[in-house]
Amino acid sequence: MRILIANDDGYLAPGIAALVEACQGLGTIDVFAPERNASGTSNALTLHQPLSLHTAANGFRYVTGTPSDSVHLALTAGLIPKPDLVLSGINNGANMGDDTLYSGTVAAATEGYLFGVPAIAFSQVVKGWHALDAAARTARRIIEHVLAHPPAESPWLLNVNIPNRDDADTLPWAITRLGRRHASFPAVPQTNPRGDLFYWIGPAGEAREEGEGTDFHAVRHGRVSITPLKVDMTDHQRMPVWQGWAGQR
Repeated sequence: MRILIANDDGYLAPGIAALVEACQGLGTIDVFAPERNASGTSNALTLHQPLSLHTAANGFRYVTGTPSDSVHLALTAGLIPKPDLVLSGINNGANMGDDTLYSGTVAAATEGYLFGVPAIAFSQVVKGWHALDAAARTARRIIEHVLAHPPAESPWLLNVNIPNRDDADTLPWAITRLGRRHASFPAVPQTNPRGDLFYWIGPAGEAREEGEGTDFHAVRHGRVSITPLKVDMTDHQRMPVWQGWAGQR
């Protein structure tokens, strides 16, 4: 068994150290992670400048790029054998609903999935790392279960959100769909000491679609949310409408 672990909070983040520790004994572990926090970078690849790869004192490899860069490099540069499983996280904050489109954590797992490797993204719901040890135990339970009982034909992609609770590893699991958020809050303008105007991207909006069956609903009711994801963004439901539209030329 060979496991590749990445994240988007950077190789020094407590979450990735906890996930690596949680996977001890499952097989050979390789860590490829961004040098710096790369939250919100989605599936971006660095195409117009070279990437540097370094090895930290603890053996973690870190890349001067994005989460997707990190996994892409691990899978294509001939540095390690192809892994059997790609893991990402544990992220400092939720990745639910529309977050998954922006998330570097989910993107790192998706990069493995795109290369035909089963992958799981793990996140804690609230920032701050409270009860991280319980989240790590939860991740271990999910990994062990998915290895013992493969849920579907490989590859598959799971997005897991874990409540910040000391008993997280005892909470029930819920298979969920993605909810939806309201539009994000407005960008925040600021002026630096030299009088230059710049902007901070505003925080994510509140949950809009959070009914039963969604990831938001599950974690709010004390469950670990597990959402199967896919990459196909085709609007299959409205395909006939568009076919009719094109036929009106």
